[in-house]
Amino acid sequence: MLTVALPKGELLKNSIHLLQSVGLDFSAFLDSGNRQLQIVDASGQAKGLLVRGQDVPVYVEYGQAQVGIIGYDVLREKQPQVAQLVDLHFGHCRMSVAVQASSPYKSPLDLPAHGRVASKYVNCAREYFQSLDLPVEIVPLYGSVELGPITGMSEAIVDLVSTGRTLRENGLVEITTLYESTARLIAHPLSYRLNTGNLHQLVEKLRSHILSTV
Repeated sequence: MLTVALPKGELLKNSIHLLQSVGLDFSAFLDSGNRQLQIVDASGQAKGLLVRGQDVPVYVEYGQAQVGIIGYDVLREKQPQVAQLVDLHFGHCRMSVAVQASSPYKSPLDLPAHGRVASKYVNCAREYFQSLDLPVEIVPLYGSVELGPITGMSEAIVDLVSTGRTLRENGLVEITTLYESTARLIAHPLSYRLNTGNLHQLVEKLRSHILSTV
């Protein structure tokens, strides 16, 4: 039986609707009264695991799930050993550098050498500023990173931005975009090569559905 790792949070609803379009129904995960973290599709073809987004590639990399759905931002940050198969064209957002609107910084290169940049995405932030040859201190924050510049703890943040509303409401502006992110279908490399649980058929169904809707 094929096991699918599904992400809690904003990607879950679209992930479940997409899988329903190819005959796999994990909609019980959307029931507010449901507390199950593992359910079997009614057809008996597949099992779904409901996990924290950051953990989706971990379950896939270690083989507890043969396939999963997760944002490209998580893949860029964690760089797991998984096969990236399909861009699913939902969950659109971007990784950006943002500063206080009242600051003098109009581009990342305006930031002071050895200044501080707060981020949940420590590896992405470090890699980006290294590419600019600008030495900065990356401050790991896992809550509201917008508070970094507001409190003066950091000059800038690197964070995922969707509508930009949270930045605007907190007096921050984007000064550059590192990359765009969407949801991706990923697979355990060996499971994909061996076609475990008829994985190739599922991937081709999803590809065809995506091509017909974009």
